[in-house]
Amino acid sequence: MNLNISKNEKINILNEFEKYIKDKTKYHFGYPYNLKFNYKELSKFFKYSINNLGDPFQESNYGVHSRKFELEILEFFSKLWKINSYWGYVTNSGTEGNLQAILVARENFPDGILYSSEESHYSVFKAAHFYRIPVKLIKTNINGSICIQSLEKEIINNIDKPIIININIGTTVKGAVDDLDEILLLLNKLNIPRNKYFIHCDGALFAMILQFLNKNKYLTINFEKNIDSIAISGHKFLGCPMPCGVFLTRKYLMDKLMTPIEYLNSVDSTITGSRNGLSSLFIWNTLMNKKIEGLQKDARKVMKNSNYLLKELKKRNLSCFKNKLSSTIIFEKPNQEFIKKWQLACINNIAHVVVMPSINKNKIDLFLEDIDKNIDNFNHICVSDDIINCCCKTCNQK
Repeated sequence: MNLNISKNEKINILNEFEKYIKDKTKYHFGYPYNLKFNYKELSKFFKYSINNLGDPFQESNYGVHSRKFELEILEFFSKLWKINSYWGYVTNSGTEGNLQAILVARENFPDGILYSSEESHYSVFKAAHFYRIPVKLIKTNINGSICIQSLEKEIINNIDKPIIININIGTTVKGAVDDLDEILLLLNKLNIPRNKYFIHCDGALFAMILQFLNKNKYLTINFEKNIDSIAISGHKFLGCPMPCGVFLTRKYLMDKLMTPIEYLNSVDSTITGSRNGLSSLFIWNTLMNKKIEGLQKDARKVMKNSNYLLKELKKRNLSCFKNKLSSTIIFEKPNQEFIKKWQLACINNIAHVVVMPSINKNKIDLFLEDIDKNIDNFNHICVSDDIINCCCKTCNQK
């Protein structure tokens, strides 16, 4: 870092960086971020140090905060997820939401065991490591959702211990949604009392989209069912210029975590203590601008566009699949140059893209044009969840 550059040199560096960011945004497709947003009307707040210190529900001595907006956000989600007595906050990421959830579970069930599918987000296992909670990795079905039979076996083997279950509403790689209703039926079948289990829903990726799809056709996630917490990301479906999220849980479950801090004149109840107050402004602004109708429109858009992309990939005889409840498309892994250009997320022989509201048909067509130019650079290894009916080159050659 050279501190002796001129003002003009500094401006040139920043201009070059903007060009770089603009180009990377143009070819961003592999990670589930909504890059379509406009927060110019909030730029006047950038000159303030907006810090939501302490507990959202208890004002601290620090006055430069956005708690008013944070509480309105929590009220919105409490109605969306149907819970009256709740506690929550605007987090710095979906990961923080998971860390908070597993901490709440651990404090209420100190000798509990965490059950989570092997395709869960790494932050779930990070939380278990932080809090020294024993973990049982549960096998998944071919589509990436948790295997109920494997879960049942592990619970029976540890039937004397309280149960902490992480449910995925959109897994990291395949976008799979774990079947909450089947898990609740399993707990009932095993005669597990309500005060012996904690269910967290990691909805960072798909919970917001799921909430605005046809409720009569699909699985619903809300607190009318026996769940205990939900975490989502704010920078994914909603769209935000920095990582953020929302966490919500049942109020009584927080009793063991409320530590008064005289220095703040508030309560130490969140993971980080200091929290980005701008995040609440950004999320609040999005909700106010889009309202329920706009969010429903975005949900329909991402599903329509992801189905369009899946159809086009199949036309090209590429091995691919998409879960019904997902906007994530899995396909054959291309060469490294293509991966870098489109910033694809890859594991072993597969790659994926995630359709978010900022991914329109024009961008998808640009992506498809690039595939056509590089079709021979894919690995041609089948990744389909329906190998029998797969139309890819690999399966056609068998």
